[in-house]
This record gives sequence, C-alpha cells and structure tokens, in this order.
Amino acid sequence: MDTGSIWRLSSAGPSDRRGFLNQIRTGAELNASTSHAIHSGQNPMKVFWRKLLLSVWIVALSTTGADAQEGSDPKIIQAARKEGEIVWYTTMSADQSTSFMERFQRKYTFLKPSIIRLGGNALLSRIVTEAKAGRSYFDVVHGTGEIVLPLMNMGLLASYVSPERKMIPEDLKDKKGFWTSVYVNSIVLGYNTNLTKGQPIPRSYDDLLQPTWRGRKISVDSTYVTFLQGLSSAWGKDRALDYLKKLSEQEPVVMRGSTVRAQLAAAGEFPLVIAYANIIQYLTEKGAPIDWVALEPAVISVNTVMAGAKASHSNAAKLFIDFTLSKEGQEKLWDFQRIPSRGDVEPKPARLFRGYKRNVVHPEEMQNLDETAKLYSQILKTR
Repeated sequence: MDTGSIWRLSSAGPSDRRGFLNQIRTGAELNASTSHAIHSGQNPMKVFWRKLLLSVWIVALSTTGADAQEGSDPKIIQAARKEGEIVWYTTMSADQSTSFMERFQRKYTFLKPSIIRLGGNALLSRIVTEAKAGRSYFDVVHGTGEIVLPLMNMGLLASYVSPERKMIPEDLKDKKGFWTSVYVNSIVLGYNTNLTKGQPIPRSYDDLLQPTWRGRKISVDSTYVTFLQGLSSAWGKDRALDYLKKLSEQEPVVMRGSTVRAQLAAAGEFPLVIAYANIIQYLTEKGAPIDWVALEPAVISVNTVMAGAKASHSNAAKLFIDFTLSKEGQEKLWDFQRIPSRGDVEPKPARLFRGYKRNVVHPEEMQNLDETAKLYSQILKTR
C-alpha cells in the first residue's frame, strides 16, 4: 500500500474505506508488496511485517470511525463534532455516571463532557432556577419520572425520536419523543427466607392484609409516592387509597430507603419489605437470606432520558440519547445492577422484568403528584 493509498483511505467515505479494508483483510496488497520486495532485492519478511503493522493500524483507526456511525445519522455526528461538547444532567451516582460517559466517549472521542449529578428534587430545582434566570445549561437530562412533567410544562424539553427508540416497549416511552425510559425500578415484595420458613409467602396485595403480618412485620418506604400512584392508575384512586389505609393498619415499619430496608430485612429486623427488585436481587445473589416475589400488577417507575429544548449542543444530545438507548448503552447498565428498558436486552436475571403483570407509572399521570404525596404521607403517618 503506497502513500497515496493511505491518503485515499483516510479521506474516503465509509463505503470506500470498507473497500480498502477488505483488500487488506484478504491480504492482496500484502502479497503484492512481498513479491515486489523479492524482485527488488529487499528483505521480503521485513517488508511483509512493516506492511502488516501499517495495515493493522489503519484498520483499527478506520473501524473506530465506522463503528461510531452505527445507529446514528452521519449528519448528526458531523454537526456534533463541530459542537465539541455535551452537558449532561443526571440523577445517576457519581461513579456510575462517570463510567457511563466514559463508554460513550469511546465512540465519540471528539466530545468534551460536563456532568452535573444531583438527586431528583435537587436536579429539578436547579433546572427550574436556571430557566427562571433565563439560562439553560443542560443538553440532555436523565431523571426520574417525577421531573418530566414540570420540565415539559415549562417548555424545557425537545422532542427527539431516536432510531433506537423502536426497541423500547410502548409502555416505556411517550408517543411524541419527549421522554424515553432508560431503566426501570420494579416495586416488589421481598421476604426473609429464614423468618418466613414454614409460612405461606404473600402472593397478592391482599395477602399482606392477613393478621399474620400485623405488628411491624412489613417495611414500607416513606417516599414511595409512585407506589400509590401506580395502584391508583391500575385500580382507581378510591380503591388504592382504601388499600393503603388497610396496609397502614397493619402497623408497618415506615422508613426511607430501598437499600437500607432490604438490608434490614435480610438481617432479620422484619420478615417482609416492599422495595425495588434489583436491590433485593443483589442481596440474594450475595447469599443473604432474602428473596422476592412480584405482587401483580407490579408498580414500575421509570428513569428517563430527555433532550433540552434550549440545548447549546443539540446534536451531541441526540448522539447521547442514541447511545443511551442502544444495545451497547443498555448492556452497560448491567454493570450497575440496573434493569434495562430495551426489549432485546435481558435483565440479569430475566425475572427482574419478565414473567409478571406490570403497571408502568407514566410521567403524564403525575399531574397531581403533590396531592398524592400528601395523601401518602398522611395515611402512613410520616408527617
């Protein structure tokens, strides 16, 4: 391969580069170069290895560029290259968001990232405060379903229908492209396998109302407003409120935090815990005496990705959304013990989001979230 060939390869389009690369893979030019070396008096093996190393380097360089274009519009990629930056607001933990962004940057090395990581309420407050001051810094935002509606109502979200969206189930996205679920939280019933030995495990919501489970036998999260919202959308508001009142009469242990409550259940503080499936599953796989069952319909909350309406780097935001919803991006969530939303990416294990009826709480259903939160707190006596 001469210098002119190398130049043509580096400046060619994707289809032309593949043609050159196919020549390299079949060894056509390597064989020709070796034959030429023999007739010119050069050491053929030195020439062969020099050409081989050069070819490998070109393949690696060109393949990186080609792979980055899978699933995304090349025009968007070029526009994002000119933008050069991306600003991501997220509720992911610092270590997870850093790891996720690093994987994204392997594909798009030309983008310089800025990551702002805050809890759900704090993240929403920051965005609202910036908007009221006439500023908008985020290009793309990850957050819980609760923050979606306020941002939509303020006109801070842009519609973007990613090509990867077709692999996301219909109940995990809106129809206009304002939000798409990245991963889900499934609210299930965990149980201490030692404390419940010899007893029938509750298999329905009504089973939790049996006298057996009265008197600090069940742990309920003080902040699971989506639990009440999900039951309301599945059963109707009156039935859901009636059920929560009956559950409250069981004298549950009401405190905040899925992780700590699941750990306490595993330690034997109480036999039953209403918590997130992936957190309980993690403890189960570590050998803790705890397992779980989905009470149907299981209430599902979503963690969404959204594009900013006033993004300074709108094309970079689109690339990030494409990656987040892609198979590669969704499989990265396995590292964080998350439940991916994409239909062809199985949770680990699959039962985390397969094999039971579910009711997904859509952000649009949270118009009266403050009222729902107040009722939830009053019934469980957390205020």
